[in-house]
Amino acid sequence: MTPNTTERTAIHTRQVTCHGYERSDGLVDIEAEMRDISPTGTDLLFKQVLPGGAIHHMRIVVTVDRSLVIHDMKALIETGPTGHCTAIESAYAGLKGLQIRGGFRQQAKAIIGGVRGCTHLTELLGPLATTAMQTVMAIGRRERNGRWPGEGTGLMPKPVLIGSCHTYHEDGEAAKLLWPLHRRAPDAPVA
Repeated sequence: MTPNTTERTAIHTRQVTCHGYERSDGLVDIEAEMRDISPTGTDLLFKQVLPGGAIHHMRIVVTVDRSLVIHDMKALIETGPTGHCTAIESAYAGLKGLQIRGGFRQQAKAIIGGVRGCTHLTELLGPLATTAMQTVMAIGRRERNGRWPGEGTGLMPKPVLIGSCHTYHEDGEAAKLLWPLHRRAPDAPVA
């Protein structure tokens, strides 16, 4: 990128942080946090935000198994633009039982989209889902101890990465390493 030499003033900062944790019971916790900061301060309908203050500070903690099925989900709005925001936190427990995989965000929006949820918490599900996948894959890589996922014998279910982006299209080189043709289970559910 070419550096911008025009004088600028920071008006808004959004920070999104996600962490993945392996639990002693074999499950995985993902914590996602989002803050909208007003460097200069601002007046909202229901409150004034001082310079450096948060307009939004929200968290989601989800517990998944190794197949990325949601066992528990909690949403917490620590700071919102109105006192009414926290009333929607419990709606996110309605995502229990969903699997984080292709189509997850669309399934989630059917449950907590629009007035059934919070725009910002729902947006946070994207980076949360990616962090869940990365965490589970990191655990799998550690457990394989250098072996390729496609090594071995027997049929394999379709790995969750297959079809997730152009690199992992079903006929591509990456897919052939992760899911060798001779090991593909016909009509297998996604693992």
